[in-house]
Amino acid sequence: MSADTAEGLLPLKSEEDIVATRQKVRVLTQQLKFSLVDQTKMITAASELSRNTLVHGGGGQMRWQVVEDGLKRGLRLHFEDQGPGIPDMQLAMTDGWTSGGGMGLGLPGSKRLVHEFDVRSTPGQGTCVSITRWK
Repeated sequence: MSADTAEGLLPLKSEEDIVATRQKVRVLTQQLKFSLVDQTKMITAASELSRNTLVHGGGGQMRWQVVEDGLKRGLRLHFEDQGPGIPDMQLAMTDGWTSGGGMGLGLPGSKRLVHEFDVRSTPGQGTCVSITRWK
């Protein structure tokens, strides 16, 4: 993998940006030689979190990093916004709960698709969700 793809960022300000993040994650997981199932899991999680960033956070960005831990390689994604934040994290991580008209699968569903999941949110200051999937 070339150095120019080892890390970077994409804006999340429109529906087209959500499509671009899915495409970027597909390319990165293919370059890392993830299985088709693992590619699909990471792309699905990225799609859900991109949409959350846009819809609930008012837009933001996705940063990516190719990471290594010993012999393992993986992909870490950060979804960041400066939106209203998540007032009740426990509720937001409950399966089936939704703050909008969605299915309520965003955060808990994304968590199940990856190996590492971290969410930091401060009401009034925004949210950052970080996910990692290892090859």
